[in-house]
Amino acid sequence: MTTAPTLFLDFGGNIPVRDVTDVILEAFADRRWLDVEEAWTAGRIGSRTCLTSQMALVTAGRRDLDALLDGIEVDAGFVTLLEWSVAHLAPVHIVSDGFDYCVHRILARPSLGLARYLKDVRIVSSHLEPDGQRWCPSFTSPVEPCVHGCATCKPAAMERLATAAAPRVFVGDGLSDRYAAAAADIVFAKDSLAAYCAEHSIPYTAYTSLAMVAWRLEELLVETTVETVHRKAVPTT
Repeated sequence: MTTAPTLFLDFGGNIPVRDVTDVILEAFADRRWLDVEEAWTAGRIGSRTCLTSQMALVTAGRRDLDALLDGIEVDAGFVTLLEWSVAHLAPVHIVSDGFDYCVHRILARPSLGLARYLKDVRIVSSHLEPDGQRWCPSFTSPVEPCVHGCATCKPAAMERLATAAAPRVFVGDGLSDRYAAAAADIVFAKDSLAAYCAEHSIPYTAYTSLAMVAWRLEELLVETTVETVHRKAVPTT
């Protein structure tokens, strides 16, 4: 890695330590959401259809949903990774099948103090609107479903936001990240994404916290710098 990369981060299960949509469904949805989840994990439906069907089973007022979101723990290493990105002029973007309402509510939490790091961060996600006790999802990335039926086409978002000539780093944890992992130059994976990468021979680095991602990226920069200096110092014959 000879230049600072562009970082693409999944949201749920990665920045907040649990998948946010699953937390909502467990708290407020009819248990039929599990049948929809099984259809998605089995590959019978895409995540766009999955999320539309699941959110139709949710009954919750805005106050109750906000209270739930406010209690979800965020990986403390997220700040470490953002600080690393600022120090190395490495752009960071969030690409998620999850919902903008949840992303913004969690990241705006005053106790996290993230505002100064997020001004240049693009968030590409599904949209969610409250309607009384119901919640209405919509999808614009892309407007027409991609070939896999994803709620958010992460490879397309990465292509659009990538910095020319910079390595594309993807950090994620779930099956909804598998297409992004295949499109990245460097992959950090845990949980079901790690299992998928191993099964499909996609090289990846395992991690348990975003601080570990920052540390490994720093090591990669140092290793590349040392290798470059050594190569220049060795005379050619």
